[in-house]
Amino acid sequence: MELCDGKIGFALTGSFCTLNSMLIQMKKLKDEGADVYPIMSETVFATNTRFGDASYFIKETQNLCGHDVIATIKDAEPIGPKKMFDLLIIAPCTGNTLAKLATGVNDSSVTMAAKAHLRNGKPLLLFVSTNDGLSAAAKNIGTLLNCKNVFCTPFGQDDLIKKPISLVGIFDLLIPSAKEALNYNQIQPIIYQG
Repeated sequence: MELCDGKIGFALTGSFCTLNSMLIQMKKLKDEGADVYPIMSETVFATNTRFGDASYFIKETQNLCGHDVIATIKDAEPIGPKKMFDLLIIAPCTGNTLAKLATGVNDSSVTMAAKAHLRNGKPLLLFVSTNDGLSAAAKNIGTLLNCKNVFCTPFGQDDLIKKPISLVGIFDLLIPSAKEALNYNQIQPIIYQG
């Protein structure tokens, strides 16, 4: 399957420093011809930060995608029965979201979207962005990499000196990773070598 043929769910969680970069990735998906549906965690949907106001991100994603933001468990639940997406991307995927996905916790719009989507045997692509990727979140990344139909954008350390245990996905590899995940392939290498 090609991106131009796909319906793609794009879920944003609370790694707020990456949200503007994710708008660029959504636009790239649209430019590839994908039909992109925005999803936001309740926290992203309601939180103003130094990186931008929630209302700005809601407006930008809706204008860019041409669809309303899915931001509640109730609105995310039909993703499964309606078989809405060919691919679901969680980008950024925080340590909190990684932990919930790895342990089956389903208490947010994003985790409900993932659960509903995976029940259809469709691919889920994670774009890791967490300050504890090489400590507490490492076991959850490992668990998820071992799950059927779960794929990762390659990631690496984002600041070796100031944040030596932090990991972030490689932005330039999100679209190539999505193309591979649509065809149930994990792009390699997962650990980015720079």
